[in-house]
Amino acid sequence: MTREFFPATYPGLKGRAVLNTGAAKGIGYAMAQAFARHGAHLMLVDMDGAALEAAAERLRTDYPDARVETYQGSVTDEADVAAACTACADAYGSLDILLTNAGISMNRPSIELSLDDWRRALDVNLTGTFICAQAAAKHMIAQGGGVILNTASMWGLSASANRAAYCASKAGVISLTEVLADEWAGHGIRVNAICPGYIRTALTDELISQGKLDLPAIEARTPQGRMGTPEEVAEMAVYLASDAAVFINGHSHLSDGGFRARGF
Repeated sequence: MTREFFPATYPGLKGRAVLNTGAAKGIGYAMAQAFARHGAHLMLVDMDGAALEAAAERLRTDYPDARVETYQGSVTDEADVAAACTACADAYGSLDILLTNAGISMNRPSIELSLDDWRRALDVNLTGTFICAQAAAKHMIAQGGGVILNTASMWGLSASANRAAYCASKAGVISLTEVLADEWAGHGIRVNAICPGYIRTALTDELISQGKLDLPAIEARTPQGRMGTPEEVAEMAVYLASDAAVFINGHSHLSDGGFRARGF
């Protein structure tokens, strides 16, 4: 039975400055909505300029009290990331929360996986996360603390055929999360990872249409019998970023409807 989804309210997010990468669509946009609902100030970052501005305008319309700024750039470009972090701090006086949502899928048989595709997946999903975390942490250390939430995947905790580059990159994000949580806790920075399972987004819809994902098989394989929604993942993000989660640090949190618990 599917129960109605009721978003909760979490403490300490009003007025916090949130830098959100991959914010124009999917899980990234759902997180932007969730933080806007809590009164946070948003710096949205994405490579797709048109989608970025459209997302910002929807947020301003739906949440008239929200402050929303944008920066078009790539998480793999150190200069772009540094400029986005500075723009956030300049606009809002701080950079309190980093959401590393930018990422790509890479679904190829390993024997056919090109080195360029391997490198692209690692560059965007893992190196991009590191670049963003390092740049944001420089601001957070100077101001006395902050929160970093890395979007990994259940495939960073498990293996799946035809996803060598994706699994490796997301496993790297989980390991990186633990290292940074250990290193930066003394600076008042908490670092956690969110590990979505199969979530119904434009990206997964495209993979389904290409025959790369079997929707009936996924639904049958998932104990809750369905794919998740971006809003459900976003709810985990606002909780982990809030003062309610102040002692949660260095962990990877699944949102997969029980997929991994069922085993293989």
